[in-house]
Amino acid sequence: GKIEQNTMLFDTSTGETRAMRSKEFSHDYRYFPDPDLLPVNLTQDQIDKVKTSVGELPQAKLDKFINDYNVDKDIAKIITVEKQNAILFEKMISETDVKPKFIAAWLVGDIFAFIKENNLEVSSLNEKDMEKLGMGSLLGVGQGSVRESAIVIMNWRGGGDEAPLALVGKGVCFDTGGISIKPARGMEDMKWDMGGAAAVTGAMCALAGRNANHNVVGIIGLVENMPDGNAQRPGDVVTSMSGQTIEVINTDAEGRLVLADVLTYVQQEYKPEAIIDLATLTGAILVALGKEYAGLFSNNDALSEQITSAGRKVSEKSWRMPMEDAYDKMLKSHIADMKNIGGMYGGSITAACFLHRFVENNTPWAHIDIAGKAWSDKASPTVPAGGTGYGVRLLNQMIDDWQPITDS
Repeated sequence: GKIEQNTMLFDTSTGETRAMRSKEFSHDYRYFPDPDLLPVNLTQDQIDKVKTSVGELPQAKLDKFINDYNVDKDIAKIITVEKQNAILFEKMISETDVKPKFIAAWLVGDIFAFIKENNLEVSSLNEKDMEKLGMGSLLGVGQGSVRESAIVIMNWRGGGDEAPLALVGKGVCFDTGGISIKPARGMEDMKWDMGGAAAVTGAMCALAGRNANHNVVGIIGLVENMPDGNAQRPGDVVTSMSGQTIEVINTDAEGRLVLADVLTYVQQEYKPEAIIDLATLTGAILVALGKEYAGLFSNNDALSEQITSAGRKVSEKSWRMPMEDAYDKMLKSHIADMKNIGGMYGGSITAACFLHRFVENNTPWAHIDIAGKAWSDKASPTVPAGGTGYGVRLLNQMIDDWQPITDS
């Protein structure tokens, strides 16, 4: 999986070209081989070794790809991908003007190859789409960033006509805290605040890759929480897609604001049998459980037991936490339907109570707070240091063992 040391890279963060470090991999999407500097004296064996052709894409997806990324149709058809290896395409060797299109193609190439091979339906909502849907809660979080917020929906239809299970992930791609800014120390770790979205994406790819016999929809809310002249302020009141209003006391309690609208959307669009959300939601869960367990909150005993049982089988442990009216009342606001935080104590519980307010018709729902499990400074026998992928195996095991829920 290592790149040859003489591979040259175009670093989009600096605009400079440099040699790739020996331990860097092609799936670090900050870096792209520079078409002008790729070796030109390639043998066919060398090309074949690193090339897997995507081939013909479904026409609708190809058209969207071309329109969204301004990629010529002929170029789109010859995108070639090999994961964790150098990417080359023969046409690039002689046509260096393809560089901007190549960079766009790199970003989405793996995704489109996977869609074609595994029939995983992927769609997205942009900010204009979300504005039309009234997603003021999610949009408020991202309004201080120059990077647009988005929702990505992954739909796997491996079962029959039954309602799908819904997997929901928090994807705060970087979290400064916004105007309620975090301390400088440790802020660099906030690149991991998309761990829930990563787990849902990994789970959906695994389900599709092994042709799981279940209907599952995965949906992730993607934002960046930044301080800015246009950023959300403490004291602002936002209206969620559900119609409920939220007084934003602390802009660093942003993940629940993202999930609120995503939860409403997935229920209204897909009418799921049950919902499981994963999020690096609170530091309070680390105070309660350390880094040994994820916090599990649920309105349904049967669903909670299925999650706990699956986690035990794959060594992705969770511990069920209480949810009672006394905690929910801590969210009371005098000017809105609720506040986005509940005070100094029980922070992970009040966060779960906040999410529960967006669960409709008593749909079986579970929230897994993975703030202590999404990344690790130390490697284990099965997980390297860094992002752990917590939740991917748990969700796959739970879906394999799934028993329809008939009681609460």
